[in-house]
Amino acid sequence: MCTSHDHVPGGEAAQAGAGRRSFLRATTLLGAAATASVAVPAVAEAAPASGWRPDPDSRRFTVAVMPDTQYLFDGPSIDKAPVEASLRYLLEHGREENIVFLSHLGDLTQNGTQPEVAAIGEAFRLLDRRGVGYSVLAGNHDVKSSTDDQRGATPYLDAFGPERFQGKKTFGGASPDGYNTFHLFKAAGREWLVLALDWRLSAKGYAWAKDVLARHPKTPVILTTHELVVEDNSLSEYGQQLWDRLIEDHDQIFLTLNGHYWPAGRATRKNAAGNDVHLHLTNYQNRYFGGAAMIRLYRFDLDRNVIDVETVSPWILGRAAKGLNELERQEIELSGDVDRFSVDIDFAARFAGFDPVPARPARPASKMLVPGTVAYWRFDSAASGTVRDLSGRGNDLTLVTVGGGKLGWSDDHHPDQPGHGSLEFQGFKSPLKGAYLRTIDGAPLNSATFKAGYTIEAFYRLPADWDPSHHAWSGIVSRTGTGGAAGKTADDPDEPLATLSLSNDREPQWAMRPLNQQGIATNWGQETPLETWWHLAVVNDGRHTTLYVEGCPVIRNPKASAIGITSVGLPWLLGGYDYGGKIDQILHGRLGDVRIAERALPVTSFMNH
Repeated sequence: MCTSHDHVPGGEAAQAGAGRRSFLRATTLLGAAATASVAVPAVAEAAPASGWRPDPDSRRFTVAVMPDTQYLFDGPSIDKAPVEASLRYLLEHGREENIVFLSHLGDLTQNGTQPEVAAIGEAFRLLDRRGVGYSVLAGNHDVKSSTDDQRGATPYLDAFGPERFQGKKTFGGASPDGYNTFHLFKAAGREWLVLALDWRLSAKGYAWAKDVLARHPKTPVILTTHELVVEDNSLSEYGQQLWDRLIEDHDQIFLTLNGHYWPAGRATRKNAAGNDVHLHLTNYQNRYFGGAAMIRLYRFDLDRNVIDVETVSPWILGRAAKGLNELERQEIELSGDVDRFSVDIDFAARFAGFDPVPARPARPASKMLVPGTVAYWRFDSAASGTVRDLSGRGNDLTLVTVGGGKLGWSDDHHPDQPGHGSLEFQGFKSPLKGAYLRTIDGAPLNSATFKAGYTIEAFYRLPADWDPSHHAWSGIVSRTGTGGAAGKTADDPDEPLATLSLSNDREPQWAMRPLNQQGIATNWGQETPLETWWHLAVVNDGRHTTLYVEGCPVIRNPKASAIGITSVGLPWLLGGYDYGGKIDQILHGRLGDVRIAERALPVTSFMNH
């Protein structure tokens, strides 16, 4: 939820998109460079002194992936420039992209010889010098063997064995043979694990991997290996073995990444817990310049519940100043369905089986009585007769039924609601039927005008069968009495003096007559989806009114001065809307805690905070 109503351009959301925007700006220049010799500087290695410090709490972060680079390191033909360009790109864009980790998917080299491995090992020192967290694993070309991870010493193990990663903040450990490693990084306020497995696991390798998962039972896992998916929706024979013996029964593994085969592809399978596992094949060695060390950027966004995937070639981008050939212009950024796509994941739900988010406990009513509270209603049980005002100000509610309607109760509630219950309004129009609540006659709230400001808060949820033709414009919280009765005849004189309602498009609307205006001042929110709990807050600081949805200010807030709320001494309603002095519509949905304060509250004091 939003925790502040101060909006400064260039905040977290802006920074998260900066890498994508900067890349597009550079790409635009590339087009010019191809025809007009525009000089675009190559990506430069950032100053070593700055270090590598991804934000561990940001809910947006990026995992980079580099697949098979073998053709760049093939006997006498060695060209490490593309790999270095990609690594420098990650260093340069690490902060704005919040890059937390890089995984290489194996087949670093063509023949696994000492000179080949040494060359790519030298390239990766760019990351070593900055302390960047990364993993590598052996592909079949790196070890030139059909044997499993018990094969013994190789030039690959000499260069990329556990000793290389000792001391890195992200290094978790290695199997005794050295060919399997695991790595831990922090992002979005939690720990994540990368399980980097050899291209052929032995029985000992499987046992080691299962032990790692058992020792990190609440940690979501990205599994990387060289061979798994062979093409869209298909696993290789070994990939099926890996699924059967490790992935299927370990719910923590939600994403797998592999290379080896081409073209790129994807598969999704249900594990034993009934949850989706996303299995991705990425490999570009068959493309121009052996893939030119292209990288995949997996941009996690836990607020949007999505992973946005993009494939780019920093080496080609850096060659713009020299002029690009036809194939380079085609390869600078891939945009096919298997190269740029989004994966929808409800992270909290997906991880609930092994690390459920604990439900927020109910909070005592006394904790909600912030200074200035004039009314507080919560529904810990069904409403029958009278609902007490827990503020102690005497603004009790009574039940009113229309057309034989009823008012139900549910233990359903907003996850951040103080009380763990809600009233279930069953309003219907044409003919009007339902039940609602009204303040008792003589309640102090009925005559309050709030000249110094106010805050009105409510939680609500609309069901799947909500129909605008029968349920639109129902009030959540409203004040009875018309503009005409108050002598304010601008706009529609039959409209109530104040109402927090839901439009036919489920937009929250605060429409009221201030003391200093003849007409109606209106704040508009955006459409709120069905079957979702929402928190609304209307805040007036004595001069201006702002509507908040989930603690976030909406855009359509009037700028004109609005002082207080006009009153003719009549009751307030919960779940009802009055027009022309008569009940006109009744809420169809659930209503949670409602609180009214006679001052402007900061967002940090809202009930959902």
